Amino acid sequence: MAGDWIITGGRPLQGRVEVPAAKNSVLPLLAAALLCSGPVRLQNVPRLTDVEDCLALLRGVGCTAGWQGAALVVQGQPMRTDLAPEAAGRMRASILFCAPLLARLGRVNTVLPGGCRIGARPIDLHLQGLAQMGVRQLPAAPGQLTLYAPAGLRGAEICLSFPSVGATETLLLAAATAQGQTVLHGAAKEPEIADLAAFLNACGGCVEGAGTDTIRVQGKRCLAGCTFAPVADRIIASTLACAVAAAGGRVELAGCAPGLYAPLLEILEQMGCTVERARDAAAISRFGALRGAGNVHTAPYPGLATDAAPLLAAVMLCAQGESSLQDRVFEHRFACADGFAALGANVRVAERTLYVQPAGVLHGAKLTAPDLRGGAALVIAALAARGSSRLGGVEFVRRGYADLDRLLAGLGAQIWQEIPARRGLAKKTPMKKQFCLAIGAKK
Repeated sequence: MAGDWIITGGRPLQGRVEVPAAKNSVLPLLAAALLCSGPVRLQNVPRLTDVEDCLALLRGVGCTAGWQGAALVVQGQPMRTDLAPEAAGRMRASILFCAPLLARLGRVNTVLPGGCRIGARPIDLHLQGLAQMGVRQLPAAPGQLTLYAPAGLRGAEICLSFPSVGATETLLLAAATAQGQTVLHGAAKEPEIADLAAFLNACGGCVEGAGTDTIRVQGKRCLAGCTFAPVADRIIASTLACAVAAAGGRVELAGCAPGLYAPLLEILEQMGCTVERARDAAAISRFGALRGAGNVHTAPYPGLATDAAPLLAAVMLCAQGESSLQDRVFEHRFACADGFAALGANVRVAERTLYVQPAGVLHGAKLTAPDLRGGAALVIAALAARGSSRLGGVEFVRRGYADLDRLLAGLGAQIWQEIPARRGLAKKTPMKKQFCLAIGAKK
C-alpha cells in the first residue's frame, strides 16, 4: 500500500512539464480497442491505476494488452462476456466496455461501475440509448448488470436529455459497428469525445460532428487497428496551473493547447496570475497577491470542467478576497472542504457551492484524500501552507496522476512519500532536486 505524502509548503514552483495523454481519453480508447480486428497502439500513456484496471478488463475477456515502453498495445478478439468484477467495480469507466462487447459478442455481464463518490452518477442515459439500438437488460442480482443484444446493434436516432460524456462515449462505441446510421442529439462536446471519434475514424469508422451537439455515425462491419496519440490531459495541465497559482513561481506546460482549459486560465488571470499562451503550450506565473474570484460555476464543455473545480477551490483559499464556486454537475464535488478547513481555511459548503472567505496564512495539517480530484486539491493547498502536511489516501490521487509527488518535486516542491517499513518504521523516498517528466502528448 502506498505511504502518505509529506508536503512542506512555501516553496515556489519553477520549470517545464510535458503534459501526458489524458486519462479521460485513454480509458474510452482502451474500450474502443475491443471493436478492432487489428492491433491498437496508444502512445505516451501515463501509468495510472485506472489504466491498469482497464488492462485487467481487456485481459479478462481474452485480449492481450500490455505496455511497450510508454505505449499500450491491445490485440485480440474478445472471447468472454464477463468483465472482471474487481476492476469493473473500482472505476466509472468500466461501463464503457459494455457496448464493444455487445457489438462483438452480443452480451455482457458486469458489476455496476464504481469510482469516486462525488455524487449521483447514474447510467440510465447509457441504458436508454442502448435500448433504442436493440439492447435488452436481463434480470440480474443486486449490483450486477447483464445486457443482451439478440439481433445485434442497429442504428437509431437518440436524444440525450443531458450532455453526458460517458453516455455519449457509450453510444459512439455502440454505433461504430452497428447496422445503419446513428444520429446522437444533445451529445457532449468535450475534447475527449472528439478524440474518440478521431480514433474510430483512424480505424476505418465513419463519425461526423464530434465536438458539436449532433454526432452522426455510419456503422461499419468491422474496424481495423491503428497507432494513435491521445489528446493531452487538460486536467493535469489545470492541476499544475493551480499549483503554481497557489504556491507561486512560473511553470511552462507544454504539449497541451491552452484552449482545452481556457476557462480555468481566464479565472486564474482574473485572480492575479499571468498566462502566456502559445499554440500547444502555456506558461503560468504568480509572484504577487491573489484576488478573490467572485462567483464561479462549472458547466459542460466549453465551460469550466467539473474535474477542475476542487483544484481551483484550492487556489481560492490563498486569495485576499471572497470567492464562491458552484459545481453544476456533481452534488458532492467538494468533499475536500474538510481538509481545507483543517489547513486553516474559512470555507463552508451549501448544497453544490463552496464559499471561501479570506483566512490569512494556511498552516500544515493531517489530511486524507476523499477522492481523485479532491486529493489533488489538498496537495495544491498544502503547497501554499506554512509548515508540513501529511496526506493519506494517495491511492485516490494515483488513479489519475502518475507520480504527481515526483513531478512536483522536480518543479521545486518539498514533497516526499513515506513508505511503511517493517517493525513499524518509516522510510523516506528521496526526490531528486531536478526531475523531468518527459512523457509526451499529442502535438
